[in-house]
Amino acid sequence: MAQIELLLKYQTEDSKLLQIERDAAGSEEWKNYSQAKSFLTKAPEKLDAMDAKAQDIYARLDSLNKKYDEIAETLKDFENLDELVDGGADISFYKKNATQIIDQLKAIKGEINALVKSVKEADEEYQSLKKKTISVQKQYAEYSAKYQEYRKGKLAEMDAIKNELKVLAKDINPEVLRRYEMKRSERIFPIICTVKNNRCSKCGMELSIVGKEKISGGEVTECENCHRFLYKE
Repeated sequence: MAQIELLLKYQTEDSKLLQIERDAAGSEEWKNYSQAKSFLTKAPEKLDAMDAKAQDIYARLDSLNKKYDEIAETLKDFENLDELVDGGADISFYKKNATQIIDQLKAIKGEINALVKSVKEADEEYQSLKKKTISVQKQYAEYSAKYQEYRKGKLAEMDAIKNELKVLAKDINPEVLRRYEMKRSERIFPIICTVKNNRCSKCGMELSIVGKEKISGGEVTECENCHRFLYKE
């Protein structure tokens, strides 16, 4: 039997396997299982990142509070302002300094209030994610069991097809089969298609002179554009 005929038989069986794989990938069992698994895989990293963010906010808040206290301390210099004025000191100088200090304190207070709000929001987000993680952990066990049960029901069917593919593969040129499997892994399907009017029936690319000679001689030929195997009916 010619190689292209063997490949066509191989593809026919392989298409059955591919359909089962596609059905499984589109099943609710797989979707629920994979989504839960993906969430739980990423959750620890997200929780760590949120914790690090909270620590950074707390550090900035602590720094601002210290700065606020330090500046507020300078206001004590104005406690004896009456005595200074009575001694002939320039009231405008002290008034200007006091105004600047108060403005600084207001600005820092605003930053502190914004950070306090950020701390609250970060904590709420952290608690929400933690709660959801616990919930998904419970769901994951259920989804995993359902998916494994679904998969178990398909395995016998898949194994039968794989055994048939092994039988067919024995008579196919190993290099041709390797190229076939490579194309399959790249999601090229169908991998083998007909030539019509010296053109690939899948993408419409015309065969080169060499390609026409190969296909006329019964050799396994590839489309130079979509790289599928070609044959003449």
